[in-house]
Amino acid sequence: MLIAGSCHCGNIAFRLAWEPSPREIPARACGCSFCTRHGGVWTSWPSGDLEVAVQDGSLVSKYAFGTKTAEFHVCARCGIVPVVTSRLDGRLYAVVSVNAFEGVAPALLRRTPASFDGEGEVERLERRKRNWIANVRFVGSTFQ
Repeated sequence: MLIAGSCHCGNIAFRLAWEPSPREIPARACGCSFCTRHGGVWTSWPSGDLEVAVQDGSLVSKYAFGTKTAEFHVCARCGIVPVVTSRLDGRLYAVVSVNAFEGVAPALLRRTPASFDGEGEVERLERRKRNWIANVRFVGSTFQ
């Protein structure tokens, strides 16, 4: 299954190849203060292939808070965060926002709350290595 998504204006777009096609897509509603405030609901397929296309890198900002180990890619034009990345041991990992999906049946999403309270930085980074998309590439802009 090829899942397409983007910010509202299309400046940040992604395509996630998810094979085999999922019977359901886990959609984790993060309980951190940032995700709660903007409605962040994330998914990943560790063996998937993610391509992120940025039309105008000057209209993208990165926001990191807390441990500063993840970067939220925010479109400065429309304010949407379609992708989050984390560079671990020289490799780029990512999750994508299910709210940015285009053409995916809502019934396919299995929404669950996610809380990482009490998780130490080492555990957090190891969880990302296991669970986040490990094959990530940016195209169309040098902004990453």
